[in-house]
Amino acid sequence: MDLERYEIESSIGSKYFEFISNGINGNIVKVVKYVPFPNQIEIFNLGFGDKNIETGELDDLVVSNNGDTDKVLATVAMTIYDFFEEHPHATVYLKGSTGSRTRLYQISINKFIEQITIDFDVYGELEDQFERFKKNVSYNGFLIQKR
Repeated sequence: MDLERYEIESSIGSKYFEFISNGINGNIVKVVKYVPFPNQIEIFNLGFGDKNIETGELDDLVVSNNGDTDKVLATVAMTIYDFFEEHPHATVYLKGSTGSRTRLYQISINKFIEQITIDFDVYGELEDQFERFKKNVSYNGFLIQKR
């Protein structure tokens, strides 16, 4: 995907990323973390949010409203590519911390699904099962695997 995005810094193993959102509310440090599910070696939860400057922890409930949503989401998407370079057999689970954030992720996936599926298989979560991602279906979460 050839979208405007921020420069990212990653840790060893491509499981932790930081970048700076530069928008109408100033510079905000964003964090993307890939955390393995308990007892699941190759299934990772994608956590995303602002870095709490006081604690250093990821805050996935804060609302930044920095006016750069598309650029931020494109940057998060690029971390997925980087993550899979290091972990090609992994599965990534993605769900917003709120229903509206999950819908925002779904809108972005819908918008770029043709490009995404060149490199990845995407599944949508309905209740406790997954199906291949379809447009115009409201999902509770998403699974992503490298093709």
